[in-house]
Amino acid sequence: MKKLLALVLALVMMVGLSACGGSGKDGSSAKKTTMTMGTGGTAGTYYGYGGILGTQIKNESGITVKVVSTDGSKTNILGIDTGDYQLATVQSDVMAYACDGSRSFEVEGKIDTFRVIGGLYAEAVQLLTMNPDIKTVADLKGKKVSIGAAGSGVYFNAIDILAAAGLKETDIKPQYQSFAESADALKDGKIDAAFIVAGPPTPAIQELCTTSKAYLIPIDGVIAEKLMEDSPYYTTFKIPANTYNGQTEDVTTVTVKATLIVSKSATEDDVYEITKSIFDNIDDIKEAHAKGSELSLQNATDGMTAPFHPGAIKYFAEKGITVK
Repeated sequence: MKKLLALVLALVMMVGLSACGGSGKDGSSAKKTTMTMGTGGTAGTYYGYGGILGTQIKNESGITVKVVSTDGSKTNILGIDTGDYQLATVQSDVMAYACDGSRSFEVEGKIDTFRVIGGLYAEAVQLLTMNPDIKTVADLKGKKVSIGAAGSGVYFNAIDILAAAGLKETDIKPQYQSFAESADALKDGKIDAAFIVAGPPTPAIQELCTTSKAYLIPIDGVIAEKLMEDSPYYTTFKIPANTYNGQTEDVTTVTVKATLIVSKSATEDDVYEITKSIFDNIDDIKEAHAKGSELSLQNATDGMTAPFHPGAIKYFAEKGITVK
């Protein structure tokens, strides 16, 4: 009996110690959730910003986020669909294609395995060149132009903008390259211009403008108006002067929105904590990354083209914002 009593007491003590030792910041039991976040190429904004968000989520909620470099929006959505990723940063227009089963998702069809957490920042369509003969989109005719990987978000942005300027893909000499490949090809004189869709300042463009005479071509006026008429998920955007070396004036272009999405199967509690970790700590994220300055509850919830996750809906409802 004495041995049995000692064993029972030992078990009670072990349970008690376990309960005490696993508490988080709020005194609740420690979270063991681990998620993989798909981002973009290491030369783009997605990857660096994703790392900041992952750290913030881990610090505030205890949810571990493994940030990985990917080929971007379409790859990230497919990765969530297959279960390889649970979080991802994507372009809002590519998200719309996935929901509709259109354009870059014509082969795969509609995908309904992801949900929105919130919009993050403007992703500017940046048309970059080192060729002094190129001053407008129309000047790309007959030139070697990088338009992103075939079927990617950048690709369709480029096709949309060329069409708004009265050009087809066959009117240029298209090159299908990543951000880093485009920058290297421009520097080596292998292409005349490149479309890069990312939040400025974009590392690949910063490096190129610092080491060479690269500059941005405006996407404005009639071209921007026609583009927005045909595709309402575009809006106009000004890249402020001095964003890049040698850029002495604002450059007007168009933009889509970088958006954080999550697997539909993620729990409401986890997604609520992730959303809270980000939008309750905007100042901390802003200090860590320039794009944090665009975080806001309004930017997070305006103009989304896919449904929100219940965990995000719960968080925004607490802030007096109704989303679906």
